[in-house]
Amino acid sequence: MTVQVTGLWRFPIKSHGREALEQVTFRSGECLPWDRAWAVAHEQSRAGIEEWSPCAAFTRVAGAPKLAAITADLDETRGAVTLRHPDRPDLTFQPDSEAQAFLDWVTPLMPDGRAMPARIVRVPGRGMTDASFPSVTLCSMASHRQVEARIGQKLSIHRWRGNVWIDGLEPWAEFDWIGKDLRIGEATFRVVERTERCLATTANPETGERDADTLGTLDSWGHRDFSVQAEVTHGGAVATGDAVEVL
Repeated sequence: MTVQVTGLWRFPIKSHGREALEQVTFRSGECLPWDRAWAVAHEQSRAGIEEWSPCAAFTRVAGAPKLAAITADLDETRGAVTLRHPDRPDLTFQPDSEAQAFLDWVTPLMPDGRAMPARIVRVPGRGMTDASFPSVTLCSMASHRQVEARIGQKLSIHRWRGNVWIDGLEPWAEFDWIGKDLRIGEATFRVVERTERCLATTANPETGERDADTLGTLDSWGHRDFSVQAEVTHGGAVATGDAVEVL
């Protein structure tokens, strides 16, 4: 089976909505353009606009599962994002200048007892990805199907919040890519590390309810890892259907 890209996804606001892409142009040393361009700092966070901050600084699906059901559309020209959720009216706003409209919209989705969302932060030129370097998350459909088989239920791929979905591998073969270079479409990537998973993966991306023991299922393989984090070493266009090659 040909190893190829089957899906491209970005998340304009970290943990607040996914967006499908048909093609994207990567740039060396950067994450997928507009991926996690903004993040939502909670009321106890010290995250600023000077540098990358770790996940704990932000409102996330791990602590607020209803956020998993948000979808997003980004208007790159206007810097505007449209958010949709089954329990909320659609919202179109500019994160750089209309944060209050967003805070009013998202607060009803937050569970009791959690630090509330307080402000939107953006570090120019640096997506607030989970890894401490500008990363791109590569996910394997074969590994996803292995998790489905062992857990005994169908799972949305969106539980894993991956950027580039790849099919045609053996299950977990992507873990053997650590330290290796890949060519995907016109771009090349260096695979840096595996992705350890958290409670966010237990939330259903359609309903926002926790309904699957993904972490316990991963534990059965002796780890809680799914997908790998890569850095872009040579920029170029990548589209669905493009071949993936280990260099």
